[in-house]
Amino acid sequence: MRRQDVARLLALALIWSASFAFIRVLVPVLGPFWVASARLLIGGVALVAWIAATRVRADVRGHWLAYSVAGLLNCAVPFVLFAYAALHLPSSYLVIVNATAPLFGAVVAAVGLGERLDRAKIAGLCAGIVGVALVTRTVPVSADAQFALAVAAGLGAALCYALAAVWVKRRCTGLDPLAVAAWSPLLGGVMLLPFAVPSQVSGPITFTIGLDMAILGLVCSAVAYLLYFRLIRDIGPTRALTVTFLMPAFGMLWGAWFLDEAITPGMIGGAALIVGGTAAVLRVGNGWRLRRRIAA
Repeated sequence: MRRQDVARLLALALIWSASFAFIRVLVPVLGPFWVASARLLIGGVALVAWIAATRVRADVRGHWLAYSVAGLLNCAVPFVLFAYAALHLPSSYLVIVNATAPLFGAVVAAVGLGERLDRAKIAGLCAGIVGVALVTRTVPVSADAQFALAVAAGLGAALCYALAAVWVKRRCTGLDPLAVAAWSPLLGGVMLLPFAVPSQVSGPITFTIGLDMAILGLVCSAVAYLLYFRLIRDIGPTRALTVTFLMPAFGMLWGAWFLDEAITPGMIGGAALIVGGTAAVLRVGNGWRLRRRIAA
């Protein structure tokens, strides 16, 4: 792997893991629907402008359904679920939960694509389940009903990414990946607007809030997509997905540095089990996941 590829991989892990810290700051002020919708609209508009400038063929009229369902499963629903979870969970826990998406992907691929669950994948799934249990036992908040719903929302978002991968595999084959990456978030943001407009904004929209929202949309979404698909082109999907291994560590560091979140032994152990399980699932031969988005 070339130095520039390593640099892009590290940059992508830093950017996507940082998105959870931005969400944690923005959601108490704007609410889950506005954070998710604004992020998707900002990032989607920027990406659509980019592919228009670079003359990437999208054919939205002929493939609007494929883009819309991908936007719903891969963007709108998981972004709202993670935003809701951010109301009750630290950002560092969210990025660890996000790392379970490839584990769900193994199960969904077995059901939806007929892929076999071999011993390595089953062992990886078991390790991931134990990792999630270990992480949730050490969370520094009350383990009440809201906590349980927040964890369920985070896991539901990870499941959505796996379902989206099957949809992309079946319905978006032949489409330019950059076109899918651009139009699916834009359409996802539009679909969320009817829920965002009537939702209540809890605090003043200051310059800092606006700046954080712009960074979340432009950097953590638009720039991150461009980096990810450049990595897929240059080093292949399997190596590009190793960003999953880096995100929990970076996410814990972002939470500690900027939000004063504690890093506990349970978090480290749980993250290690989840990453280990992910490594078993994402070994060579699982290239169908090349179009799956990892970040929230």
